Amino acid sequence: MESAKYDEQDAQILAISCNSRFSLNKFAESLNDPDFPLLADFWPHGAVGEAYGVFNAERGLNARSIFILDRDGVVQYAKQYEPGTLPENEELLAELAKLS
Repeated sequence: MESAKYDEQDAQILAISCNSRFSLNKFAESLNDPDFPLLADFWPHGAVGEAYGVFNAERGLNARSIFILDRDGVVQYAKQYEPGTLPENEELLAELAKLS
């Protein structure tokens, strides 16, 4: 994702995973240290994903999802993606533009 485009929309990208902080640090290294935070939903395991309705208790992980929240913290856009699928920047930027 091109975070500069999101900065122009006054938006912040956060990635949340059920993996441990150690795993996320290794993943960040493999991504050449992305310029957005990777947050651990590790303990209590999956609590954030459960709150957003995307935690799969059977598999112990969150579904790949995107949420766009407005300034008041209200979810304005939500979409789940198949494993291995990444969201399109154009789609997300268009949704962000609707909030301005």
